[in-house]
Amino acid sequence: MQIVERCLGVRRVRQIQRALRNGKITLFCLFITVLVLRGTLGAGKFGTPEQDFNEIRQRLQSHRSSLPHRALVEDSAAATKLPVAEDEGDDDKASDPNVPYSLGPKISDWDEQRTRWLAAHPHRPNFLAPGKPRVLLVTGSSPKPCENPVGDHFLLKSTKNKIDYCRLHAIDIFYNMALLDAEMAGFWAKLPLIRKLLLSHPDVEFLWWMDSDAMFTDMAFEVPWERYKDHNLVMHGWNEMIYDQKNWIGLNTGSFLLRNTQWALDLLDAWAPMGPKGKVREEAGKVLTSFLKDRPAFEADDQSAMVYLLVTQRDRWGDKVYLESAYYLHGYWGILVDRYEEMIENYHPGLGDHRWPLVTHFVGCKPCGKFGDYPVERCLKQMDRAFNFGDNQILQIYGFTHKSLASRRVKRIRNETDRPLEVEDGLGLLHPSFKAVKVTTAGNF
Repeated sequence: MQIVERCLGVRRVRQIQRALRNGKITLFCLFITVLVLRGTLGAGKFGTPEQDFNEIRQRLQSHRSSLPHRALVEDSAAATKLPVAEDEGDDDKASDPNVPYSLGPKISDWDEQRTRWLAAHPHRPNFLAPGKPRVLLVTGSSPKPCENPVGDHFLLKSTKNKIDYCRLHAIDIFYNMALLDAEMAGFWAKLPLIRKLLLSHPDVEFLWWMDSDAMFTDMAFEVPWERYKDHNLVMHGWNEMIYDQKNWIGLNTGSFLLRNTQWALDLLDAWAPMGPKGKVREEAGKVLTSFLKDRPAFEADDQSAMVYLLVTQRDRWGDKVYLESAYYLHGYWGILVDRYEEMIENYHPGLGDHRWPLVTHFVGCKPCGKFGDYPVERCLKQMDRAFNFGDNQILQIYGFTHKSLASRRVKRIRNETDRPLEVEDGLGLLHPSFKAVKVTTAGNF
C-alpha cells in the first residue's frame, strides 16, 4: 500500500478506495432492483433471462389487449397529445379499414327537423336581428399541459382575445378540450365536434371555427353576413388558385364559417373519410399530394381534402361555397405582424383587410410544442405583438394601452372623470350598435 501511495499519491489512493466502496453499493442496489422488477412484472420464477423476457412480454401484451380499441390506438400513438375518447360501440367500424368512416348516423332531413324546432322555440331564433345571425365561435386545445411551458400562457391569451371579440359582437363561444373520436385526431379533430354542435344547437345559424393559434386583430370589424345569404360555407381563399391551379394553399381551414344546414352535414360526411389516422390517412395523403399543386408528401390534412373536394365535386359544392378575399378571415402572420406600427400610423380598426386584418393566423407556429416550422422564440415574440395589437383596441375603451406592442405593461391614456358616461371610446366598441339587437321571428334561414 505504501508503494502505491508513493506512486499515485495519498489523495489519489483514497479516491480509488472511495470509488470501489461506492461501486460495491451500486452493484448491491442493482441486484435488489432486479429482484424487485422480476417479482413486480411477474418473472419471478428465476428461470433463464430468455424465459424472463418472454414472460414479461406476454404480460405486457395481455394488458394491452384488454384495452378498448380506441384507447389502444391512442396508447400506441406516442405523438398524439389529445385525450382518448372511449367509444366501444364503434370498435367494429374502427378495426375494419374496408368500412368507410362515418361521423355518425346518416341524417337526410335536417332542414325540416330544424325548421320545426325553431318554430317550437320562438325565444331562441336563429337570427338576432335582420342580417344578424346567431353565431357560435368554436375553438379548443388539448387538455394536457403544453410541452413548452410558456405555451399554456399563450393559449390563455388567444382565448382571452376571442372572448373579447365575441363579447363585442354578440357571438357565443364554445371552447373544447375533448377529443370526441380518437381516429380523428390532429387536423381532423374539429369535424366530429362541429357536427355535434350543429345538431345540438339548431338555433345557431352559423358556426365559426377558429384555430387556437389564430387571433382577432380587428376588434371593430363586423362580418358582412348579408353577403353570404346564399352561401353555406365561407373560407378565406381564391377561386383561381382552387379551381384553375388546384393549389393546396388556395384556401385556409383554420378560420371558416359554416351555416347550420343539411348541406353542411352532407359536406362533413364527404369530408371526413380521408381523416381516420393510420393507413387510411396515409394513403389519402398520397392521393392529395399527386393531385394538388406543390403539396409536400405527408398524411392527409383537412385543408388539402377540402381543396380536393371542391375541385373534383365542384358541381355539388361550389355554388354554396364563398371564397372570401376582400378581408382577412385568415391572415398569414408572416406578412402582417411586422407592419402593425405602419397600420397604427396610417389606418384604423374596422377595415378587416391588409390595412388592418380581422384575423392574424400563426400558421406553422407551435406555441404549445417544442418544434414547429418556425423557431419557437420568433413565434412567441410575434404572438405577443399580435395579442397586444388586438388588446389595445379593448384597453383603449377604458383609457389604457400597452406601452408598446412588445410590452406586457400598460399606461394610462385618458384621465379619470366624474362623468364617465359622457366619454366616447372612439370606435364605439363599448356600446356598439350591432349589440343592440332585438329578437325577431325564426325562419330566416
